[in-house]
Parts: sequence; structure tokens; C-alpha cells
Amino acid sequence: MKARPFQFLELPRKMPRELPANTRVLGWQEIYGQFAAPEAADQSARCLDCGNPYCEWKCPVHNPIPDWLALVREGRLFEAAELAHSTNPLPEICGRVCPQDRLCEGDCTLNTGFEAVTIGSIEKYIVDEAFRLGWRPDLSAVKPSGRRVAIIGAGPAGLACADRLARAGIEAHVFDRYPEIGGLLSFGIPAFKLEKHVVATRRGVLEAMGVRFHLGVDVDAAKGAELVRDFDAVFLGTGAYTPVDGRLPGQDLPGVLPALPFLVGNARKQLGMPSPDDPAVELGGKRVLVLGGGDTAMDCVRSAIRLGAAEVSCAYRRGEEDMPGSRREVKNAREEGVRFLFNRQPLAIESGRRIDGGQQVVGVRVVETRASGGRGQPAEPVPGSEAVLPADVVILAFGFRASPAAWWADFGLELTPEGRVRTDATGATSHPKFFAGGDNVRGADLVVTAVHDGREAGVAIARRLLHGE
Repeated sequence: MKARPFQFLELPRKMPRELPANTRVLGWQEIYGQFAAPEAADQSARCLDCGNPYCEWKCPVHNPIPDWLALVREGRLFEAAELAHSTNPLPEICGRVCPQDRLCEGDCTLNTGFEAVTIGSIEKYIVDEAFRLGWRPDLSAVKPSGRRVAIIGAGPAGLACADRLARAGIEAHVFDRYPEIGGLLSFGIPAFKLEKHVVATRRGVLEAMGVRFHLGVDVDAAKGAELVRDFDAVFLGTGAYTPVDGRLPGQDLPGVLPALPFLVGNARKQLGMPSPDDPAVELGGKRVLVLGGGDTAMDCVRSAIRLGAAEVSCAYRRGEEDMPGSRREVKNAREEGVRFLFNRQPLAIESGRRIDGGQQVVGVRVVETRASGGRGQPAEPVPGSEAVLPADVVILAFGFRASPAAWWADFGLELTPEGRVRTDATGATSHPKFFAGGDNVRGADLVVTAVHDGREAGVAIARRLLHGE
């Protein structure tokens, strides 16, 4: 297709087919469909090819977005897939779960007045379609180096690191406690945002590149010492799994669920991999109240709708404009019937007596708030505004902190006061054999920032092992 400078005037922004809310809440499939080739080309042609592409700079992995949009417009799909992988080892996943409205699309020049290019959907199209047509990364010129690296954690940081090591001829061995790769890509993010066959396809691609997975392995002190002894380097991509403690009175009551065990248990059930450690969750006909305003809270409310809850609400202590999650996710949740209660600070979880004499959740006591300054400043409670929001189930989604393993201290790994691994810009730690990246370095963050860290660490490890840098 020949480029036309003013395509954006002739053709409006268009997303792929979206399932209507009353249909999508009946199942767990992704709610957005796929572009056909002509649609992808048309939408790509809306790009202005800015001399200083703000979308590229806003992207945490600095994808060459205008360049692969041009390749899609010209029908050069395999070249677009190759280029997409040059900066992002997991482009089909980031195309689905990145908050593009806050990143690349949010900084698209057309976003002011003409609506942004549909960058995320085109990124997803490039890789899905290229894989379907048989494209795979070409490692035919890569020579084995004889070096071996252990990666602890098969989440986005670990997978990105493994990709870059394989491209350098280094044997990557990935260890994870879950029975499938992906970490929270598989066991945290619901299938209506990321269907699990997408992760399974990526596993096949990585294994064809020479990456070896050791799943269902919990790396304890003994196993950690073995990995340090037997491998040339170790990458820590262990994520952030420790929930932020809201310290609410009553949070230990039956019917109060931390967000992550709720999501993981449901994902295991969907995958046919239930665990006896998963919480028993029955939401049919119940009133569910989720506390929090990030993407995890949105995953919880939208999952609760699909699990048959009679009423689902989300209470957040600030206003809608201050919510840290994706605006698109809030829109999707609203369409699916979630009620939002803004400027509500939770004070305590209220209990009532069950028929058998035990205690049960009956609601959450909240106080209304008003802004007292910019983001990061505490919200002020409004005197005399306390009320109880009725609920049969309360899900706590206040965020997560890094979860450092006790055995890391045996190797002198330096941590921040918050328990995060201290690294330099390449992911190198205080121990010459250890690198780290993702949420265990940043705290709970985005999939794409974990991909960035894993990519950078993989490149740095290869330079150190192969060139002594």
C-alpha cells in the first residue's frame, strides 16, 4: 500500500471486533478479536511517521513502532515480526496486556484531535499472524558458546532474559514453581485479557530456540546453592507476590480474600491445574466488593462478574482520574456491570454472626475523602461521612511488594529497605554471578517493564560471559 500523508483524515481509528458486554461476561475468551490483513494495513497507514516518534520513546522497551507500522502497511509481515522482536521478546503478550492508553498510544501525535493509531492491536496482529503463517526467530547463524545460565522465574522478565541468552548462543535453563511458564501471565492475568494458548505458543517458540524449562521446581537454599555452583550466571526474575497489608480490622474474617490467591486459584481452575492451597471461592449470587484501583483490582472485579456474583463494586480511596490502572480496563469493567465508588477510604471490615454462631463479612466501613493536593499526597477524610458498604465477599487489591528469598543473603545480595534487589542499569547485583530484573527490582510494575529488565540483563550477561565486559 502506498503511503498517503493524510490517511488519518480519511480513515478513523478502529479497534478489532469487540465482544459485546452481555456476551463476553458469559465466558473467559479474550474480548478483542484480530485484525485482518487489510484492516491492519489501513490502521498502520494512519501513522504520521513523526520525525521524533513520541510513541517509541514512551514505550518502556522503545519499540521502533513507526517502522513496523510501515512494514505492515507494505505487506511485509515477516520483516515486521523480526523487527518487533528486535526490541521486545514478548510482543504478542505486550500487545494484549500493556496499558497502551498510558504508554505508546497515549503519546501518539494523533491522540490530540484525531485519535491514536491502534498500536497495541497491530503489534498483536503482527506476531499472531506471523506465527500462524510459520514465521519463527532465525537462530541458524548462532553458535553455541558452551555457557549456561540459570533463570529463576518463568515470568516476563525471565522469559525475556532467556530469549536474549538463546540468541547469544548461551544455554538458558528456566526454573519455576508453577507447572506452566508465564508466572502471572498464566496464573494471574485472566484469560479475557490473555488467553493461555498465547503463552503456550511462546513456550514452544522458546523451546525451539533452545531454552529449557524446569517447572514445578521451588528453588530453596539447597537448590539455589546448586544453581550458583553449576551455572555461569543466575538471573532472578521472581516477581512481587507479597500483598501490601492494608491493616484493616476484620481482614482475617472468612470471606475476605487477597487478590492474588483469588486470581491464581481461578486461573488454575481454568487451566485444569487446581491446587489444594487455592482458596475455596463461591461467588454465585453474592455481593462482591473489591478494594483498590489498579489493574489487579480490575482483573478481580471482571473475574467476579464471570463467576456469577450478583453485584460487584470497586471502592477506591481517590478519584477516577487518580486510578493507577488502565483507563481501558475501567471502561471494560463498567460495561460489564461493575459499580465504581470513588473517594472511599476503607476503615474496617464489618462482621455479622452466621447461623452456626461463627462470624462472617457483612460489609466494609468507609469514609468519604477529598483531595488534599497532587497525586501522592494523602486524601483527607470528610467528617461525618462514614458508611458501611454491604458485601458478602471482600477482595483486597492494594498492590504487591517484592518477595526476597531468605537464601539470597547467603550470597550477600544487597536489598533496598523495601526488600527489592539492588541492581545497576544492566541488572547486575552486588554478587558477580547474580543479575535480577522485573518486579523484584522495581516493585509491582508493568509486564513491559519486566520485559525490558529481562532483555537488558540477558544482553549484559552475554557480554560478561562471552566478552568479559
